[in-house]
Amino acid sequence: MSASSQIPDQTQPKPPRRTRREQTRVLVMVILAILITLFAVLNVKQVKVNWIVGSGHAPLIIVIVVSLLVGVVLGHFAERRVGKRR
Repeated sequence: MSASSQIPDQTQPKPPRRTRREQTRVLVMVILAILITLFAVLNVKQVKVNWIVGSGHAPLIIVIVVSLLVGVVLGHFAERRVGKRR
């Protein structure tokens, strides 16, 4: 018997491979991140924002993101209110 046949195989265990679903999810997330970054870069122009008591200037992307966040928060509270009535 040779010396190599007496030593147990001590190879490193392979890390588990990602499933097809996980790979697709990662790919979609990367594509969305690229699109969001591109959207933000293309919308840095300063725009005038009119408030009830005045006005100011802000980058368009900030106006869009703040509007999105306000809409999400209002939608969340509206959904909770409807859920409590049922």
